[in-house]
Amino acid sequence: MTPRPSGTAGASRNLNDKTMNTEDTKAIAAFVKAQASFGAALKTASNPHFKSRYADLSACVEAVIDGLHANGLALIQTSHPSDTGVAVETILVHESGGKISGGILHVPATKQDAQGYGSALTYARRYSLMATCGIAPEDDDGNAASRRRPARDVAAIISAASSLLELQSAWAGFSPEEKIAATAAKDKRKEELAPATDGMEEARALIAATQAKK
Repeated sequence: MTPRPSGTAGASRNLNDKTMNTEDTKAIAAFVKAQASFGAALKTASNPHFKSRYADLSACVEAVIDGLHANGLALIQTSHPSDTGVAVETILVHESGGKISGGILHVPATKQDAQGYGSALTYARRYSLMATCGIAPEDDDGNAASRRRPARDVAAIISAASSLLELQSAWAGFSPEEKIAATAAKDKRKEELAPATDGMEEARALIAATQAKK
């Protein structure tokens, strides 16, 4: 995966290049955040010839597009000249102007007609996208679906709880993995909310006693 210098058509730059500009650095930082929310490319399409399932282009796009957009990245796939097939380049463009290129992928056309070139183009776009974004095809089962769910900031959810009841409600909605990661934060917030809860109970008792005297 290679950052492309802004304003230089068709050029590419290595990640280790010391002359990397600020915009490209911002694009890389945004991509790192976006990648944390990518799902798997689910195998929802069928290939009757090989009697197998595969992840089609829409499944590949679906796996990454929300994460990219949430972090200010647009997905562009452009073609390059090729005499024997198609050549596709996947480019991630950041809102700052920085770009990341996955390089050019060439796929030969099995037939020299519109259908042959169309099939090669779709194939190239799928594999170029998966290679650039670092995702892989996966069977469409429960485990895959659960991994497609974007990661939540469970610590922030816990901190936002204003009562023990809200904390318990939030905790009940966490997955086992989230509970393991957030146990310490939950216990800390529980201790913080306990004094407030005790104060409310004392206030209620005082009000009840006052009303009883009337």
